[in-house]
Amino acid sequence: MQSLPPADVKESAVQKMFSSIARYYDLNNTLLSLGLHHQWKKNAVRVAGLRHGDKVADIGAGTGDLSVYASHEVGETGQVIAIDLNEAMLQIGHKRLERKNESCIRGNAERLPLKDQSVQVVLTGFCLRNVSDIDCALGEMFRVLTPNGRMVCLEFSRPTHRLFRKLYDFYSFTLLPTIGTWVSNDHTGVYHYLPASIRQFPHQELFSEKLHQIGFREISYLNQVGGIVAIHVCKKPN
Repeated sequence: MQSLPPADVKESAVQKMFSSIARYYDLNNTLLSLGLHHQWKKNAVRVAGLRHGDKVADIGAGTGDLSVYASHEVGETGQVIAIDLNEAMLQIGHKRLERKNESCIRGNAERLPLKDQSVQVVLTGFCLRNVSDIDCALGEMFRVLTPNGRMVCLEFSRPTHRLFRKLYDFYSFTLLPTIGTWVSNDHTGVYHYLPASIRQFPHQELFSEKLHQIGFREISYLNQVGGIVAIHVCKKPN
């Protein structure tokens, strides 16, 4: 299994990789998830319980899928702010987010360009495993949420069934790098990095405990496709 970049250079290494594949990111997501990533994102937005007028921050928005789905839920009186550090990804997202209640901002998940207690909902999808300091990023999400604000994190996790886990590992470390690299003609190794980052991300229970340590409450998660992906849901206390 490929090792992850050291923390002190992880940010620049990850940004270089994602810049390399930005044009093919959505295509590969669809191919490699067999199209399921769209439903996972819709489910994440659904459990967020968005209401008309909510102000939403989509952290690590990438090309903007979650932001687009969220925008439909909050209506014209709400606001969706898509935040991502990668300029190439954000440029694609900007073309998709052109309504008056939508905006794209370049920003770091560990230093969010938002005021304290300024949003009712934080969404983040397939982002946290790519940051250098997960606790710092979660702390920033906690900071910008209003009291009783909701945070939903969509992230790869650990399949619950042992045999399924072995099959998934074979797919992740053998087929995924081959297909992803071929489609994107990538030379940065991003499709070897991605399964390694998934393997080293805290599994469902460990991540739930981390959320509790940050200060979130009413913590739960919903497994998707046997735990390949988990949707974590929590609240900032009043």
